[in-house]
Amino acid sequence: MDISFLSILGLGFVLGIKHAIEPDHVIAVSTIASQSKKLSRSSLAGVFWGIGHTATLFIVGIILLVMKGQIPEKWAMSLEFLVGIMLVYLGITTITSLKKIHVHQKEHNSESSNKAENLSYLKSMFIGFVHGLAGSGAMVLLTMSTVNTVLESAIYIFIFGFGTVFGMLFFTTILGIPFIFSANRVGLNKTLTQFTGVISTVFGIYYMYNLGVGEGLFKMWLQ
Repeated sequence: MDISFLSILGLGFVLGIKHAIEPDHVIAVSTIASQSKKLSRSSLAGVFWGIGHTATLFIVGIILLVMKGQIPEKWAMSLEFLVGIMLVYLGITTITSLKKIHVHQKEHNSESSNKAENLSYLKSMFIGFVHGLAGSGAMVLLTMSTVNTVLESAIYIFIFGFGTVFGMLFFTTILGIPFIFSANRVGLNKTLTQFTGVISTVFGIYYMYNLGVGEGLFKMWLQ
């Protein structure tokens, strides 16, 4: 590898970190972090988000690059709209999960804790998968403007993805701290969790409205 390509990879890593902290990404993963009882679980939730995100970007991106194709604008925006739906869903389930936690709190044991932990990681990976699917079109355009060959593209997307994993690991750890330290303060923890759910729901609605009305997606669907 020459120095110029290594510089491009370094830039890709930094852009990956920057990409990880986009509002819709952070808000989505914060709904997972809000239900973590250990800081390590919150951190791993970010890692699994990054894995799902990178896997989608890599697979879809390489297929499009090999076929020299692009995702039509209508489909690309529709995938972005799916992110809005997911944010609303995550927000509502985060709010309603408080009742379930209260009901089953006394029945909690290590086995159910492990199951919940595994489901949380799978949920984080799925969230990353959806975000990666929605951002694959932009990733292809960025890659095409940065490198020349498919092999270089694959390496670039992988390094970009590693940057998103690193960035989300760091920021989900930060996000998890308030929820971990308030775990024994039921009232405060409940308020923080509800706030996270409301933010996710409101932002998701705004996200869909902006795409549908502001950027004309609804009109595209009717054409």
